[in-house]
Amino acid sequence: MARRNKKKQAEHNNNERWLVTYSDLITLLLVFFVVMYSMSKVDMAKYTQLAQSLQYTFSKSESVIAHDGAGGGVIGVINPPNNDSDNNKDQTGAQTEADKKRKEQELQGLLKIITKYIEDNKLQASVSAVDTDRGISVTLKDYFLFDLGKADLKPGAFPILDKLASLFPTLHAEVSVEGHTDDLPITSGGQYLDNWRLSSERSLSVVRYFTEQKGLARDIFQSIAYADTKPVAKNDSEANRQKNRRVEIVVLR
Repeated sequence: MARRNKKKQAEHNNNERWLVTYSDLITLLLVFFVVMYSMSKVDMAKYTQLAQSLQYTFSKSESVIAHDGAGGGVIGVINPPNNDSDNNKDQTGAQTEADKKRKEQELQGLLKIITKYIEDNKLQASVSAVDTDRGISVTLKDYFLFDLGKADLKPGAFPILDKLASLFPTLHAEVSVEGHTDDLPITSGGQYLDNWRLSSERSLSVVRYFTEQKGLARDIFQSIAYADTKPVAKNDSEANRQKNRRVEIVVLR
């Protein structure tokens, strides 16, 4: 009995084995946070140094990472942050600026051509072209395009419309065709119910001429009816009302 008790006193249980697992866990967490911190910095020198260090560490330790035939640890390659995205943004920005400059040159060229055409054909009383914030606006008086209260184009308007149609395909822009009227109501029994319908049909007549007669792409045009909501002069005299009755063809900036 004395011998057995002595043997029991010599034995003791090792209750500190959990420290091994705990220390492994702390080490892995440390490595994880080091990797996360390094990945947050776009520094290729540090990234390369970290990758080499991890490669060496895992190749020398016993781990669950697969090994190649030479005994080196095979670590999955982590792609470094792509710095090309900044270069792409710079290139896109430069391209956008170049496109804007090219379009602006096209618009100014259009203005010069139309202005010269108006002067050469002595159309200053009926047609005008100006540079606005929206784009190059070509304004045609209603009597030059249509008979009173009508929306059918007059043959005399064809040459200027043909000139514009020849220039549009060279531009990289949309074209807004906008109908305007004065504030006088449509007389009862007329072809159109009100000024909204009249301005709409006049705008559409110009768009249809460009697309159906001249074969231009329909997706570059938009047709808008403003009726009497955007006058350029007060509707207090026949002369001013005449200014408000118009079609504006705006090559949008």
